[in-house]
Amino acid sequence: MAKRWYVVHTYSGYENKVKNDLEHRIETYGLEDQIVDIQIPTEEITEVKEGGKRETKESKVFPGYVLVRMEVDDNSWAVVRNTPGVTGFVGIDGKPTPLRRSEYNKIMRRTNPTGTVAPKHTTTSNLEPGMAVKVVSGPLADFDGSVSEVMPEAGKVKVMLTIFGRETPVELTLDQVVTII
Repeated sequence: MAKRWYVVHTYSGYENKVKNDLEHRIETYGLEDQIVDIQIPTEEITEVKEGGKRETKESKVFPGYVLVRMEVDDNSWAVVRNTPGVTGFVGIDGKPTPLRRSEYNKIMRRTNPTGTVAPKHTTTSNLEPGMAVKVVSGPLADFDGSVSEVMPEAGKVKVMLTIFGRETPVELTLDQVVTII
């Protein structure tokens, strides 16, 4: 029987604990040949904080889920299903449904898009349209304006600045602006 990838539902925030517990249970029950890999899909997120300070952290792509590559039989199913923190397998009528290879590849490409060690970088910010901001660097430094659009994937923000008495849209990087309180 072939080993396939299955999605296991866990309590949110328990993904790492489930992975560790499951690794110990596999060893204890001697199922190393049946349950061969456990993955928690993650990606690096870069947040821009006050003052343009960047902070990178790892974030789970699918909180509350763990991927397990295994051969499903009554014994391996029971070991995974009865691991503390596991609420069940994703499937139909309680029966585990394996991921298609294309689904697994898409999930893992999101966590590791180039096939190398460097994960995808997404940028998030506490900026929202309508917020008052001050430009802190670049040729427009010291101008005040209001956010009209935030583009986190590009790491940019569109700000309406009053230049020569006219409101002008300007695209800036997230680290070029700070919020005005």
